[in-house]
Amino acid sequence: MSGVQTITVEQAEDDTRLDRWFKRRFPDLKHGRLEKLLRTGQIRVDGKRAKAAQRLEKGQVVRVPPLGEQPELPPDVDRRQTISPADAAMIRACVIHQDDDVIILNKPPGLAVQGGTGTTKHVDGLLPALMDDPDGDERPKLVHRLDRDTSGVLVIARNTFAATALTAAFRSRDTRKIYWAVVVGAPVPAEGKISAPIAKAPGKAGERMEVDEDWGKPSVTLYRTLDSAFDKAAWLEMEPLTGRTHQLRVHAAHIGTPILGDGKYGGAEAHMMGHGISRKLHLHARSLAIPHPRGGTLEVTADLPEHMRETFSFFGWEGA
Repeated sequence: MSGVQTITVEQAEDDTRLDRWFKRRFPDLKHGRLEKLLRTGQIRVDGKRAKAAQRLEKGQVVRVPPLGEQPELPPDVDRRQTISPADAAMIRACVIHQDDDVIILNKPPGLAVQGGTGTTKHVDGLLPALMDDPDGDERPKLVHRLDRDTSGVLVIARNTFAATALTAAFRSRDTRKIYWAVVVGAPVPAEGKISAPIAKAPGKAGERMEVDEDWGKPSVTLYRTLDSAFDKAAWLEMEPLTGRTHQLRVHAAHIGTPILGDGKYGGAEAHMMGHGISRKLHLHARSLAIPHPRGGTLEVTADLPEHMRETFSFFGWEGA
């Protein structure tokens, strides 16, 4: 990319960390180069030096120097041509709802929502494949996130108007999100509320969260057991009332029933060896109810991924 850009922060990007803003806008920019540009003052926010952790506000202006890593497409090039036909077909097959303002995907497990180090394929990079007219349409926008290995409902705004409304709905918790999980063991009691504050764990070995009574942010999850296989495994419905990173995974491990396949928080106990059960994470964003930008409530449900259907069949659980 040649020349300096000045980009105004959009409503949907309000309260986003500066480094994450760059990852979304310029997914090919390496973290090391971003840090160098920040250290040398080449990146500025409202004319002032900035740090990676700085949170942006709507209307602020970010100075973006020549990056040299993400060439602009010529204006006559269809942005969808940079996406392979197979990837375009894959992301279109994920659509479970679409209207003039909103697209909802059933995200498959293993597909990252945004780019990062070593991540070349992600939902954000595939969004142009969902545009009807790449010359006339606004580029679709992410309004929330799912972990790479979590499947299920992912909401995409088709325009800035919808992005503003949907972002506000998620931020105000004016939504109801239901997840299905398979956990190792069976929680006692069978249903309840987990109130355990969560903070980022110290160290640099990847993003990891932990329950921290002193420094953690308030984190609340409701859960109930829908079925179980003796005390070996249980099918839980989980509803996060707060939106902390990895909240459901941390809370499930905290009560002694880690999510099946979640070696990060459950260690070896999160895998059921010798049964032919998938080692993939068994966490699925099953349903969502959210105010529609044009009024009313949008309710959607996402089918389980194949590995979770196979596990449900193994345990004889019906209703999936």
